[in-house]
Amino acid sequence: MVFTRRGAVYMVLVALLVLFLSPFGWLLITAFKDPSELRAFPIHWWPHHPTLGNFKQALTTFDYLGYTRNSLTISVIYAGLITLASAWAGFGFARLDAPGKRPIFGVLLATMMLPQVITLVPTYLMFAKLDLLNTYVPWVLWGLCGAPYLIFLFRQFFSNMPKELEEAAIVDGCGQLRIFWRIFLPQSWPVIATSLILSFTWAWGDYIGPALLLDSDRTTLAVKLATGYLNDQGAPMNNAVAAGAVMYVLPVLALFLIMQRGFVSGIATSGLK
Repeated sequence: MVFTRRGAVYMVLVALLVLFLSPFGWLLITAFKDPSELRAFPIHWWPHHPTLGNFKQALTTFDYLGYTRNSLTISVIYAGLITLASAWAGFGFARLDAPGKRPIFGVLLATMMLPQVITLVPTYLMFAKLDLLNTYVPWVLWGLCGAPYLIFLFRQFFSNMPKELEEAAIVDGCGQLRIFWRIFLPQSWPVIATSLILSFTWAWGDYIGPALLLDSDRTTLAVKLATGYLNDQGAPMNNAVAAGAVMYVLPVLALFLIMQRGFVSGIATSGLK
């Protein structure tokens, strides 16, 4: 009975895995198809003549590496700053005493329910008046403000750390900043890994922000992938789009593979209290 139940669970998990991976699998297959096979009927489920030409076309149709550099610049700056800012805010909510701390934390969590779309127009007008359009400063400012969900993760993690560590550091003459930087932050690697993966993915996959604030030369790869692969008639080159999208996923996949152990541990332990 136990084996049957376990086998059923495995079958369900395998079915879900196939379901979730099937879009990426189809994208990968399409990336190796000859352009003529995309127009064939009936549909060729597997490429009859696999080719790497689509990847070459994806890299040369526009400055793919240049736009990749733009995306990496924004994503790395944003991920690093928002992780540090969220960690510091989470430390304050977890370990410092201040009047109104709980209501403020409740308001912070409530902001997660605000859809991003309702802030687009005010955001654009604010950065336009500050003459910050077509610069990467908005991502610096967003990073310095932290993110409610990441602050929540750090707050939960820091709340679970022994109070004796903090008391011993105070006895040794450490201030709160030094306690945070030398004791709490190095211990929070699981949440740091989670924050870096999530924030990097947010910035890397963001289409609306770069399309709204940056011009065509300084925009990101996400925007260029949606608009850069058109033939002379203005129709999308689906083979090049597929190849470009496959390469577009690789940096996020590599980051997750490097930090997956910390990511899983951070998600699992941050909600214990």
